[in-house]
Amino acid sequence: MKDPHNYRQVGYSMILVAASLAAIGMIALFTADDVLLSDNISRDKTAHFDECKMNDFKTEGCEIYWDRINNEASGIFVDLEK
Repeated sequence: MKDPHNYRQVGYSMILVAASLAAIGMIALFTADDVLLSDNISRDKTAHFDECKMNDFKTEGCEIYWDRINNEASGIFVDLEK
């Protein structure tokens, strides 16, 4: 009976899996001090959007939201050149 030679390929895939799990562990280790990181970012962005909305998107820093809202695809297009 001939000895199979696929052990080398299985070994490389196991090394790759172990390296990816180690990378995930390192990322988790460095972000563990702020477990609500994405939640805090989302709350900050929502608060900024609400503030821009109250000022009709005319204050500085609100242009990016206005560009996304003021287009024909959104159905809220205002022609500012008229």
